[in-house]
Amino acid sequence: MTRQPAPLLRPGAETHVRLAPQWHVVLLDDDDHTYEYVIEMLGRLFGHAQATAWRMAREVDTAGRVIVYTSHRERAELKQEQIHGYGADPRIPRCRGSMSAALEPAPG
Repeated sequence: MTRQPAPLLRPGAETHVRLAPQWHVVLLDDDDHTYEYVIEMLGRLFGHAQATAWRMAREVDTAGRVIVYTSHRERAELKQEQIHGYGADPRIPRCRGSMSAALEPAPG
């Protein structure tokens, strides 16, 4: 079997690498989850350190939203689904389910 040489680019030809568009996973505030719940969830789902998760919990509480993760669309959708499936906060009896998250395109 004869091996074919790899094709060569012509001199001066440019190559472009296109990266997949990035998406933000945005955690949305509500009054049915504690800081402890948010910190625990962000640590388990995203691997955020406790200090980072606390800062994010504070931001979602004060600003109503916080970007918790950025990735390509399929991975961002998976992370959004994990947030939606994390479950209720056992520290609050009236809590009926998980927090909500939205996806939005990242600039650039």
